[in-house]
Amino acid sequence: MVSAPSQPSEVRTEVLSVATRLFARRGFADTSLQLIADEVGVTKQAVLHYFASKSTLRQAVLDSILDHWRDVLPGLLLAASASEDRFDAVIGELYRFFTDDPDRARLIVREMLDRPEEAKQLMREAVRPWLLAVAGYIESGREHGRHWPNVDPEVYVLHMLQLVLGAVSSAGVSTAAIQPASDAGYRYERELLRIARAALFRDGGPRDAQRVPETR
Repeated sequence: MVSAPSQPSEVRTEVLSVATRLFARRGFADTSLQLIADEVGVTKQAVLHYFASKSTLRQAVLDSILDHWRDVLPGLLLAASASEDRFDAVIGELYRFFTDDPDRARLIVREMLDRPEEAKQLMREAVRPWLLAVAGYIESGREHGRHWPNVDPEVYVLHMLQLVLGAVSSAGVSTAAIQPASDAGYRYERELLRIARAALFRDGGPRDAQRVPETR
């Protein structure tokens, strides 16, 4: 059991963090509020003080992930569609947001598999609005000859999201096949960026795709 957070805001933040990890690894159905409370180091009633039910907590976990997409990533993606340099920053931010806490990616993948109908609704209501905005800017790049003429902007953005989600959620296992192990992570990231670039920019992007750049 971890030490209990001392401030109310810390309790809420820690509950969200622990719930993200447990929902991702055990699934929503097999994760009880008591288990979450025990991991945080507080009582079940303390958890219920911030989240009225387990379903409310699940929604808060998803909202904490989607809020980042809504508030940060759209602006980066919009800028990136017209600049290959900024494209690196966008992919880097998207990739890093999930590598900072791979359970975020695992949770989304699990939600798609375990609760497909609810996940579809989430995609329609929370993801589609900014996806359309990003796709519009990619369409502009296509019209100006920067992007491949046959690229489907909406589907491209979705595939990039899925590429990152799949890459991050499975990296701990899949990179075991890469030798030597010492540079497996670097090569894994570099190839992801190269694929993303080559699928969008007609010249494949500058010279050689390097490691996903630091954006913080």
